[in-house]
Amino acid sequence: MAEKNKLSQYVKASRKQYGLTQEALSYKSGVGLRFIRDLEQGKKSLRMDKVNTVLSLFGAELGVVQQQRGEEMP
Repeated sequence: MAEKNKLSQYVKASRKQYGLTQEALSYKSGVGLRFIRDLEQGKKSLRMDKVNTVLSLFGAELGVVQQQRGEEMP
């Protein structure tokens, strides 16, 4: 499985903070249990709309983060 990333760590930590099992988070968010497991394992290809559905339970959403680079794009 893919390496863990900030998103997967955030979801898992938030789920535990609210005392939810993966099954309960799946039920509350309306996405499948396999999706929750893939999300927490850091799977690289997930549907953004489903990720945002899960994140909305924790008051968060996906967004653009500007990376610092040595050169600017033309």
